[in-house]
Amino acid sequence: MAVVSALIGGKGVALRAVQTVGPGRLQIVDTVSPRVGTESLVRLERAGICGTDLKIMDGSTPVDYPRVLGHELVGTVAVAESGGKIAAGARVLVNPGIHCGSCHLCRKDLAHLCGRGGLLGRDFDGVFAEEIALGGGNLHPVSEEVGPDDAGLLQVLGTVIHAQQTVDVSSQTVAVVIGLGVSGLLHVQVLRERGAGVVVGVTRSAWKLELASRLGTDVVATPDEARRAVEKVSGNRGADLVVEAVGTESTVLQAIELCAPGGHVIVYGTVTGTGGRMPYYQLYFKELTLHSPRAARPGDYDAAIRLAAQGRIRLAPLVTARYPLEQAEEAFAAARSGDHLKVLLTP
Repeated sequence: MAVVSALIGGKGVALRAVQTVGPGRLQIVDTVSPRVGTESLVRLERAGICGTDLKIMDGSTPVDYPRVLGHELVGTVAVAESGGKIAAGARVLVNPGIHCGSCHLCRKDLAHLCGRGGLLGRDFDGVFAEEIALGGGNLHPVSEEVGPDDAGLLQVLGTVIHAQQTVDVSSQTVAVVIGLGVSGLLHVQVLRERGAGVVVGVTRSAWKLELASRLGTDVVATPDEARRAVEKVSGNRGADLVVEAVGTESTVLQAIELCAPGGHVIVYGTVTGTGGRMPYYQLYFKELTLHSPRAARPGDYDAAIRLAAQGRIRLAPLVTARYPLEQAEEAFAAARSGDHLKVLLTP
């Protein structure tokens, strides 16, 4: 991977950033310390590689090039914004959703859906850099009780908390999570934390099934075994709640099939296919409710930080590799390999 020596953005202290200049093309560039004043300067502690980053890299999610990647970051405020509420030295989680603050969605506490905004690392230059500048409204204080690797999962945990907010869970709930990657294993734990009666985890991966058992699932099954497993624990009625955490049309179909009449399906995975295979009659006949959550609200990130600080969600076991920022190419290869859960970039 080439290191581009020319500074971008003007004169200043050289800092490293991870940039894509086209599908499959990744490079380390020397940038400069961002201007501050109305924004805080945040220094990298941990940054996580996400499926969105991989899709940008393979070209399936288009971006304007060149683009600094990444949207999952915990860091330290090196320079505080003028008049801000967060002081220099504070440890913070970055909310990667940029919004205008004035449109009807922002005024309705739906800033994560703002049509004038976007996502760091996709619509704007992202967080895979030694330092970035952001306004205080995108920063959430993180307690020192949260370990460095745990902190690297906080942004994802916030989106999981957001996804489950529209569905009630009780001791009578039979819940299924399809897909036991990072987000699926977090869904398992949040369901357990919320008091779900039975949690079933579904994946083809033997080692992920074993890890899911340690993290709170009552029953684990392969996709071929899932229907029988759900029938057994539910008395043949089906699941009250199914979380689809893969992002394919086939797994959405399976979620609908496993769901009981009157149940809920959370389509957490980002599905981009248009194969037209949606089982509309099943949706009608079972009177199912589909939820399509996106990103998270600020309060969801605060809730994630509290849960992690209290030790109620196990995050560090999901981190399977760490690479310094300058080894981003190796880190992306590990994330694509299928042998890892969360891959983190470090200073």
